[in-house]
Amino acid sequence: MFQRLLFTATLACGTSVLTETASADNAQAQATGFIEGSALDLNLRHYYSSQHTKRSTHLVIQKPGGNQPTRTRETWVQTSMLKYSSGYTQGLIGFGVDASLFSAVTLDRGHGDVANGGDRVLVNGNGDALPTWSRLGVGDIRLRVSGTELKAGRLMTENPMLRYKDNRALPSSFQGVALYSNEWDRLALQAGTFERAIPRTGTGAERLTTTFGNRAYTGERISYVGGTLKPGYGLEASLYASRFENMWDQTYLGITQRSGDKAKVALKTAFNYYHTRDQGDQRLGYIDNNAYSLALTGTHLAHSVTLAWQQIFGDEYFDYVWESTGNYMANSLYSDYNGPNEKSWQLRYDLDLAAYGLPGLTATLWHAKGWNIDGTHYDGDRNGRNTGYNVRGLDGAKHDENGLMVAYTVQSGRLKNAVLRTIVYNHRASGGQIDGSYDEFRLVGNVPINIF
Repeated sequence: MFQRLLFTATLACGTSVLTETASADNAQAQATGFIEGSALDLNLRHYYSSQHTKRSTHLVIQKPGGNQPTRTRETWVQTSMLKYSSGYTQGLIGFGVDASLFSAVTLDRGHGDVANGGDRVLVNGNGDALPTWSRLGVGDIRLRVSGTELKAGRLMTENPMLRYKDNRALPSSFQGVALYSNEWDRLALQAGTFERAIPRTGTGAERLTTTFGNRAYTGERISYVGGTLKPGYGLEASLYASRFENMWDQTYLGITQRSGDKAKVALKTAFNYYHTRDQGDQRLGYIDNNAYSLALTGTHLAHSVTLAWQQIFGDEYFDYVWESTGNYMANSLYSDYNGPNEKSWQLRYDLDLAAYGLPGLTATLWHAKGWNIDGTHYDGDRNGRNTGYNVRGLDGAKHDENGLMVAYTVQSGRLKNAVLRTIVYNHRASGGQIDGSYDEFRLVGNVPINIF
């Protein structure tokens, strides 16, 4: 019922706009054919990471006599992502398929280097890295009528409730059904229901669980519906609702306003809000959580400065589905700054060096700080419910991070659109904050190849 109500509300919000902006472009009418519209692409990714723990944070090496603490972890993986997408058959209803084969070769297989099990590479029962692994990352059939598509299978979803995660050697994906409607120029709608996650360092599908709660508890499926409206005047608004069955109901509101010209000064204001409430069997106990962020960005020529504030109202984490980045909050960085009752701010500087004769070269520098993390009032396990969140020991916990990312995108030639990205960050935590204290260097290269 809640999906139907949101769908109706979304349409109602855009009625006055849609009457003037209904798209005359019927995407299916432009279909070229199943074979004629086919594409085969290959993305080669090189992923390297060197991580060092600080303060009381330790990683573990699996040993026959028990786990041994360590302060270092090295990850070095070469992957390939081969993607085939057919065109759509012609006619009123178009038919097509997608299939992506993901494979990885672990270049650093040292038992001590892997650390923390299969967090970044796939390991066996002894904690040794597997030399290679592969899986069907994406595999779906799709139908299209006009500008509306229905996809079923393994998908890489992207919306505020369920978005694939791509911060490792391979991305995650999800198994289910999704609907995408782009019948109007200024309104895009999505709906979906998914039952399994295909993890970044896995070969098969797993039941859906939570990112910050007790992962012993799982939900049957996550279903969502929502849309994004662009009425003009630099305004964009998104409204979504989801149900993670027997875990929580969640709603999202995002509003972005852009104005000005970066040749002088351009301004961007972004507001994001999530409300999460327990649902069904309440397998994570009682939940009542509100999270919001407000980010202001000013841009002049090649320079952008962002100041963001984020706050959590609730005695548990602001949470989302594991293997997803269903979190559009401004301060979702190395840490999510989503602890119970947490307050945080971020200052970021972005530079586009195209203005200085170096097109494709960009740099981002940021600092973020979170404090007032307090879970001492948590009572989500009252009345005999499960203890969904281990937060009672958090009393005044805090943390901060600094980061620098430099990226270069090749502009022409045989390697056009290849991207080399390096990230350096440090994160320091105290009082039991969940993300710990780390220094890390990452180097990630992506080389896309269009085969046909």
